[in-house]
Amino acid sequence: MDVHEYQAKELLAGFGVAVPKGAVAFSPDQAVYAATELGGSFWAVKAQIHAGARGKAGGIKLCRTYNEVRDAAKDLLGKRLVTLQTGPEGKPVQRVYIETADPFERELYLGYVLDRKAERVRVIASQRGGMDIEEIAANEPEALIQVVVEPAVGLQQFQAREIAFQLGLNIKQVSAAVKTIMNAYRAFRDCDGTMLEINPLVVTKDDRVLALDAKMSFDDNAMFRRRNIADMHDPSQGDPREAQAAEHNLSYIGLDGEIGCIVNGAGLAMATMDMIKHAGGEPANFLDVGGGASPDRVATAFRLVLSDRNVKAILVNIFAGINRCDWVAQGVIQAAKEVKIDVPLIVRLAGTNVEAGKKILAESGLDLITADSLSDAATKAVAACDAAKRNH
Repeated sequence: MDVHEYQAKELLAGFGVAVPKGAVAFSPDQAVYAATELGGSFWAVKAQIHAGARGKAGGIKLCRTYNEVRDAAKDLLGKRLVTLQTGPEGKPVQRVYIETADPFERELYLGYVLDRKAERVRVIASQRGGMDIEEIAANEPEALIQVVVEPAVGLQQFQAREIAFQLGLNIKQVSAAVKTIMNAYRAFRDCDGTMLEINPLVVTKDDRVLALDAKMSFDDNAMFRRRNIADMHDPSQGDPREAQAAEHNLSYIGLDGEIGCIVNGAGLAMATMDMIKHAGGEPANFLDVGGGASPDRVATAFRLVLSDRNVKAILVNIFAGINRCDWVAQGVIQAAKEVKIDVPLIVRLAGTNVEAGKKILAESGLDLITADSLSDAATKAVAACDAAKRNH
């Protein structure tokens, strides 16, 4: 789960990380009011979306008057901001963050990531702040400072000091940086974070160290114990189909292919997508209906898959254990009654009550293609998709 910049800064400030003064606004008038409340004479108006590289895309505007603040907010609110990280469809801007734009001398990079291979938290820092970490790693790998944290003891003060000195800070700045590095680690750890990026981390003329930008991601599976963070979720920033799937306890991720997939079990769903690729096709989605999928959930899965206009064929692949093939068959029939299935439908059933499931489908009168194995199903799905495209 991702949160907006202003939400990440709110969390970081709660752990003692210094951030510039700011306020969120949902309209141009609110933006002006926020600027007057913050004081000063120089502000940054930042589009709030779940993506980076906003500055390069015109999503951050510096303003010196209230009229400029109003115009900047009016220009950003309601538009779809396209950055290097959003894809061509962009992300909707429904709120902006007004922040005091204090002058600074240096830009640094500080990040924390859950390194799944090492099973450790990895701290990454660099003197090359303001750049994408991928760009730094590709062009100047020697500029990266990396520390792997031992989970039994956590990040230690001496490790934070080593990072601060390698960043080339003076004595006063080191003290502030160590505090920031330690407190940011606590925020990452105690909030079940999977990624925290402060880019840039800036050093001011009076030796303060501030998180000028912040991006945080969290472990979805831990949100039941982090209700304050779960409540920060902004559904507008994600695929609406994924939000609809979550309401029905379905796992759905939209992709760019043309063969819709309805599968039970995440592992089988991944294998199904692999077999479609192996057969020369492209999966349109990952969709796991779960172990106890009722006919209603299967019908909901069909509606989700068919909401993607790129889908030219649907492959239903069920290997029933906890699930039952007769339930899935009933769900397919229910979906056919409720939703117009105007693309080829390939069904492969195996496992619990498989004969009953096949009988239900055979007697349904539905125009579908059956398959006996995953390889056979994938091959038939690709062939049906190609035929549909030719006929269309």
